[in-house]
This record gives sequence, C-alpha cells and structure tokens, in this order.
Amino acid sequence: MNTRDRDRDPYEKTFPALPPAPGGRGFARTWWGHAWLRALEDSALDGTQVKQGRRYARSGAVGAVSVRPGGLTAVVRDPDGTAHRTDVLVQEFTQAHWDRLLGLAAAEAGYIAALLDREVPPKLAEDAAAAGVELLPGIGDLDPRCDCGEWDHCPHTAALCYQVARLLDQDPFVLLLLRGRGERELVDELEERSIAEAQAPQAPADEGIPAAEAFAAGSLRPALPPLPGLPQAPGQPPTLDTETEPEPDLDVDAVEFLAQAAAAEAHRRLAEALAPGHADRAPAAPLTLSEDAVRLTAEAGDFRVRSRLAAATGRSRADMELAVRAWGFGAAPGLAALEDDWTPDRSTLARARAALVEAWADGEAPVLRRVRARWTEAGTGRQLRLGREGRWWPYHREAGRWIPSGPCAPDPGAALEADPAG
Repeated sequence: MNTRDRDRDPYEKTFPALPPAPGGRGFARTWWGHAWLRALEDSALDGTQVKQGRRYARSGAVGAVSVRPGGLTAVVRDPDGTAHRTDVLVQEFTQAHWDRLLGLAAAEAGYIAALLDREVPPKLAEDAAAAGVELLPGIGDLDPRCDCGEWDHCPHTAALCYQVARLLDQDPFVLLLLRGRGERELVDELEERSIAEAQAPQAPADEGIPAAEAFAAGSLRPALPPLPGLPQAPGQPPTLDTETEPEPDLDVDAVEFLAQAAAAEAHRRLAEALAPGHADRAPAAPLTLSEDAVRLTAEAGDFRVRSRLAAATGRSRADMELAVRAWGFGAAPGLAALEDDWTPDRSTLARARAALVEAWADGEAPVLRRVRARWTEAGTGRQLRLGREGRWWPYHREAGRWIPSGPCAPDPGAALEADPAG
C-alpha cells in the first residue's frame, strides 16, 4: 500500500483482491499469520466448512478486502458465481489497552524498528499478553457474519480469514488497524513516546546489597504459585489437511489419530498428577510397545488404524479385538491375563490353593482342573486365571476361544460367579 492510500483514510483500508494462492503451500508464513488462522480453526464448530473456505480462498473467490477498526468485509463468491457479503468482527482495544501496548513498544527501540519493518516481535506479544492485552485473537475472538445465513463460520467467512492471513504476512499493521488504530497514528504516537522515554530522568543505578544480606534472605523465598487447573478436555491438535499430497508411506489419518491420542493421554496423566494423594502412590510401570498398541487400538475408531496396529504387533484382527476386550477390563494386568500363560512357583501355587479352598463352603466348591495358572471348571465353559499380581480373572468359552468375561477380583469365588456365562 503506498503513501497516498494511507493518507486518504487512516481508519479504513481496502486491499485489492489477491490472486489465487498457489497449491501446496500454506496461507501464512509468519508466526502471527499462523496465530490468526489458529483462532479460526480452533473456533469453528464445523471443520468441513473451514476446509471448504480454504479451497475458496485458494481459488481466488475472495474479492477486495476492506479493513477497518473492529471488522473486515469482502465479497466472497461460490463456485457457481453467487456473491455473498461477508464480515468478520474483531474486538477493538480500549484506550487503556492502547496505553499499555504502546508503552511497552516505546520502551524498547527494537520493537519500534521491527514494527516499521513489518515484523511483530514475539516478545512484544508475550509482554502485552502478560499486561492483559491480547494482541492476537484467540478462540472465539473472530465473530463471523455472512448473508448466506450460517450462524457459525461458513465457507465464506473462513475464506475471508484465510485471505487476511496473507495480508497480515505482508503488513502486521492490518491487525493493529482491526484493533482500532491506523498506521500513521500509531507511528506518530510511538515516536512521541520513545522521545519522551529517552528524555525522562534516569533512576540511579542500583548498587545492590551485600552478599551476606542476600544469603541471609535466601530462606525467605515466596511461596510457590498454585498448580494450574486441569483443562476440561484434551487439546485439539491441528489438522494435517493442507491440500499437499503426503509422502507415499505417510498415513495422514494415522498421524492425526496419534496426535489426538497423545493429547488425550497427556490430559489423563495431568488429571492423575493433580489428584489428591498422587504423590503417595507408586508410579505405574511403563507400557511395552505391545501393550501401548492395544491401548491405542482401544481408542481408535478408524478400521485401517486398528488393522495397522494389529499387524505391527503380530496379532490377527481377531486376536487384537480380544486384547482390546481384556484391556477394557483391566488395562495391562488384564491383557497379561489373556496372553501370559505362566506357571506359578510353589509358594504362589500354595496361596492360590488356599484361596480356592476358602472361596466356597464344604461341598459347594466346583471341580476345577488346573493347567499352569488357569483353572477350568469341569463340564462348563468357565475358567479362572491367576494373574501375577495375585488377582483372579474370569473367562468363558465361546466359539472355541477363551474370552475375558469381566474385571478381576481378589477372591476366586467372586470372580467365577461374576462370569455372565455361569
């Protein structure tokens, strides 16, 4: 944008329509452009609409973009040529917000130089956020309005946001104009503030305190801040649908699933860490690759992902479904009861026999035949399995296979009677 355009109206700028974006590259190159798009992608309730909007923007369907304090406007055309008036509103800064932001920028000469070079220093955004001024929009800060009738982000508002990300890459003053101030006004005020800052009397240098006094004060450290609260749900990883063909051996759906599973597992572990009494509990043993594959399969809804996890662990699909069932009843110990065909030593076997004797009154005990750590009830399709942790797991015979029937129990009688096949 030339100087003549800036002088015409400091509070509204109109950018001509950008040419179609080349395929295979993102809409944003700068960190602030990516932050703008995250605000869109994290806020939209329908990811399909956002993807369609990205295609609209890439095809050149967005017309000239008008930028003013508090909002964006453009005409966006459907593939059939239907035009839609599209707006995206953004909250303007108050005078107090501007005072804090400009005070921070004027205090560092490097910040002013970066802004004039069309750069947004990440440290400036961090300092502003710490002062209560969110320079970049967050979740829910982009308010969509479109005459197509959608109340959430539609393909037209999404297309406008993607196109504006390209404008922001070129000129971050677009973002500041949205927040309420034009470029010329901001530059003038920054210059005034920086001159005033340079002419202000400097406080005498702090000579510090004696080392002995500092050492003595070491025991007076302030209390640690409270632990952060637990988010209501795991975070949502970004979509990998960039319209760029993936490498031949890369399964994009599998990578997106693993990212979501990692977020869910991190949320679960954080919940455990913040739970009362966590410090008194012994840490759980790390999962083996085979166990973790079963855990992931239990969370996977995509048939192809489940099949790949089964193949990676040498299990058939039927074996993996059994493993997932066992995992659901008892996680890693439940899986071990299914797949670990072990033989108890003498002391373990003696304790197991004593538990079996005590589980039933005289004359009521079933006839159980033992093979290693598995006791099968004669004449029925029921079985008890002793886990290495000393608990009993119920199984039943179905279609020629032993199937996990339920969670474990410390008492063999209770475990056997809990078997629904009984």
